[in-house]
Amino acid sequence: MQVLKSERKGFKMDIRLKKAAVGFVGFLIFMVACTLISKSVYAYRLPMVSTCQPESKYIEHKVEAEGIVIPGGEKIVTYQPGVRIALMLVHVGDRVEEGAELFQIDLEDLKEIMEEKKNEISQLSLQINAILENQELARQKKELELARAREDYDITARLQDTQVGRAMESYVQAEEDLEEEGGQDALQDALQSAAYGEADARAERDEAVKQAERKVEDLLLPEEISAELDRLNLEKSQHSARLQEYQKILEEQGMVTAPFGGVVTEILTGAGERVPDTAVLLLSDDTLPCQLKVLLDQEQKKYIGLGDQVSIKMEGKSRELEKEIAYLAESRSVPEKYEALIDLPEKTGTPGEAGTISKSQKGEKYKFCLPMEAIHTENDRSYVYVLKEREGILGEEYYIDEMNVKVIDKNDHWAAVEEGRLEKESRIILSSTGEMKRGDTVRWEGENLS
Repeated sequence: MQVLKSERKGFKMDIRLKKAAVGFVGFLIFMVACTLISKSVYAYRLPMVSTCQPESKYIEHKVEAEGIVIPGGEKIVTYQPGVRIALMLVHVGDRVEEGAELFQIDLEDLKEIMEEKKNEISQLSLQINAILENQELARQKKELELARAREDYDITARLQDTQVGRAMESYVQAEEDLEEEGGQDALQDALQSAAYGEADARAERDEAVKQAERKVEDLLLPEEISAELDRLNLEKSQHSARLQEYQKILEEQGMVTAPFGGVVTEILTGAGERVPDTAVLLLSDDTLPCQLKVLLDQEQKKYIGLGDQVSIKMEGKSRELEKEIAYLAESRSVPEKYEALIDLPEKTGTPGEAGTISKSQKGEKYKFCLPMEAIHTENDRSYVYVLKEREGILGEEYYIDEMNVKVIDKNDHWAAVEEGRLEKESRIILSSTGEMKRGDTVRWEGENLS
């Protein structure tokens, strides 16, 4: 009986131990499950990153730049300056043929200008007539003065000749008296006095005649040349010619047509404005081939030079052209840009049409090349994020480290970095599902693939 009790007691103990063991095992399984669940939840919340490793590559440089077709040359369209434009009928980029309507003149304004021009011509005519009348009066006055001067000359010459003749008679008489009476002193004095008288009379005659002759000569001199009449006549002629041109505009109902064909490249004035004395608009010169104008930035300029061969793809055309850069210089209108011009073949392109140039250049081969999305730049500093491993709370985990690099060459897709810091086995982070910074714990998509 005692033995039976002991057996029962031992059996109960075994059952308890088994239950305890089962419970402990269950506890361990539960803890492991909780750990796994916690680790999964923890890992699930971490950003996932993708990585790459440095590659050995040639950094190829391909430049692509869009441009616009411009005329190889331009012709100006001028018109009568001063008239007002009522309506501009064309726009930049329009192609016009010779005789096509370009713009229309304000006819009411034109009529007012014509009235003003007529008044100006009338005023000039009055001034011209006044000058002509004054000139006629001056001519008549001069003719009268000349006639009187000639008459005075004749009278003076006759009177003076008479005086000289009388003096000669006195001298002859004194000479005869001296011969008849003998050499008396009184008679010799009289002869001497008569000789002086004759000489004085001749001198007075010569002087008087000379003065009268000079007065006639002065009146025969031509009149002073005055440019005033010529200026007024020229001004009147110009106004009259302008008035005729205005009349022609009026007869044509103010419609202005193209003197030659081309594409409108620039309009220099508009409706409501007066025609300048320079040009109204510019038309392309169809006799010259067009050009493709392209703006390059400083980076693109490194790989395209004057005379380089480039491929040209015109908008809407499938065939590519191979042409040389004909002009390359710093742009005057766009700072920090360079202007390149490429001559297009004849009958290729229309001003305003778009085109693209491209040029590929195989660069050097570098050992450490990374995709451009792996390179980060901040304040002229370039760096990459590197994936590394460490011991964490739940075991081995991945984290982000940051490493400075020096970019020595690049294109739109790849960058070559200076050797020394990176290793070929380095796992460089390309992308992340969340924000990245040094020290952050992350998941690695490569772990799921292993």
